[in-house]
Amino acid sequence: MGLKCGIVGLPNVGKSTLFSALTNIQNVAANYEFATIDPNFGIVDVPDERLQILADLVKPQRIVPTSIEFVDIAGLVKGAATENAGRGTEFLKHIREVDAIVHVVRCFENENIVRSSGPVNPVLDKEIIEMELQLKDLESVERRITKIERAAKAGDAQAKEELSVLLKYKEALSKGINARAVEATEEEIAYIKPLFLLSMKPMLYVANVDEAYLHEDNHHVKALRQAVAKENAKVLRICAALEAQIAEITDKEEKQMFLDEYKIKESGLDQMIKASYELLNLITYFTAGPQEVRAWTIRKGWKAPQAAGVIHSDFERGFIRAEVIKLADFQKYKSEVACKEAGKVSIEGREYVVQDGDIMHFRFNV
Repeated sequence: MGLKCGIVGLPNVGKSTLFSALTNIQNVAANYEFATIDPNFGIVDVPDERLQILADLVKPQRIVPTSIEFVDIAGLVKGAATENAGRGTEFLKHIREVDAIVHVVRCFENENIVRSSGPVNPVLDKEIIEMELQLKDLESVERRITKIERAAKAGDAQAKEELSVLLKYKEALSKGINARAVEATEEEIAYIKPLFLLSMKPMLYVANVDEAYLHEDNHHVKALRQAVAKENAKVLRICAALEAQIAEITDKEEKQMFLDEYKIKESGLDQMIKASYELLNLITYFTAGPQEVRAWTIRKGWKAPQAAGVIHSDFERGFIRAEVIKLADFQKYKSEVACKEAGKVSIEGREYVVQDGDIMHFRFNV
């Protein structure tokens, strides 16, 4: 589906280390601001144990997981939106192109890693990033207001309605409120969507800690959780340096031994990938046959024809019906034939809303 998560943060918070571990792209981040200039891109598989469960039953020739793209966007600094600090405004443009934001926040102490803005303060870091996004959004809203004000004053009904919505968002942004936190109807949001507001994008916070706090929150993480509690946002605690070590281990048994040594049930990167997937409001359905078992990404709430269109546009255009098996039934009866004999294959039409984990076979005619 071409969905992207942008990884952002102030300089030297560990985001490039995290990105390198995540994508196995080795970008050695220098210890100074704007070490990363151009964005780096990497596509990663979304871990899903259900794929292996299906593969063990079907014995396909190959397994194809679903994936998500991450973009390592260079570190922002205070003033990026208004003062052209370094390449700040260029970096904000890169954020505009992603669907969701992963904000890496420094929650570790290390005097050898430069921090130009004083002592470690994750709450201040969060606020700096948010302010830059809000200021850029405010600029976009004000520019649009200037364009339609004359028409609204002249009595154009649609322009008047849009202006009312824009003024609502202008007031919120001026008060330091993110666009995504503004209470608005679907009709109001429709006026705002073309502006691609940065603070409208869903946000996941990654608290980068050292090994000592791998399994518990230090005071920095606690402060960050408290600061984002009102946003109903998720905070993941990850040790980027340790994740970089884990990513370098290619042998499965050796990797498991490493995880066991640190008492890690699931790597932080796997948690981050899954959380980013959920952040984008995505779910997975499966197709299963002797050639391949495959995961497909769709938006939550999509109906069967839309889901079919992810495989091929002809599937959606000529959609007839979908044959659906629940994973639990497939596990119990071991095969599609056995599921049919047990009456566990449901025949669904155009209005069927696909559920996460559905195993689907589409019938179509073009």
